Amino acid sequence: MNRALPYVAKAAQMPSLAAMTPQDITKLIVRTSMKDRAAFDLLYRQTSAKLFGVCLRVLSDRADAEEALQEVFVKIWTKADRFAISDLSPISWLVAIARNHSIDRIRARRQATADLDAASEIADPGPSPEAMAVSGDESGRIHHCLEELEQDRAAAVRGAYLKGESYAELAERFNVPLNTMRTWLRRSLLKLRECLER
Repeated sequence: MNRALPYVAKAAQMPSLAAMTPQDITKLIVRTSMKDRAAFDLLYRQTSAKLFGVCLRVLSDRADAEEALQEVFVKIWTKADRFAISDLSPISWLVAIARNHSIDRIRARRQATADLDAASEIADPGPSPEAMAVSGDESGRIHHCLEELEQDRAAAVRGAYLKGESYAELAERFNVPLNTMRTWLRRSLLKLRECLER
């Protein structure tokens, strides 16, 4: 047996789309609350143009209004049982759902935009592009100046300032007293500064 036939018979009993009264719309909403698909289909065909106009007026964007209308009818399908406790006329209740949902979409859009605006104010912890360009140029100059130092002094500077080795570790690695290592590094830094200032 075809289950669609009772729905078709019920839909056939309803007035034509142009002749719907508030009582007819109320009946469709009540039947929709009982998950009557034929009633929901007829309710959609009868009211979708008006509700689309409400969504479009609030959202000012046709595609957004079309998407909102689909969401509005999902809400109507799931919340039709709440109509009975409402004091509104049926079309006012439907318009209120469409209007409120459209306003909620605008608020959600503004919130997303506000989040993006706030994110643009967060400072990037890394160097700026200008600083990176300058440091890239300086890096080349520093490596050139390191090449002018004696090989063991340049290796000690690289160890201390690029690899983070302690003076004691460097003194042990180069087999020199700690104070000698400090002197090497201090004199090497002075030579590097002279080279970089040329």
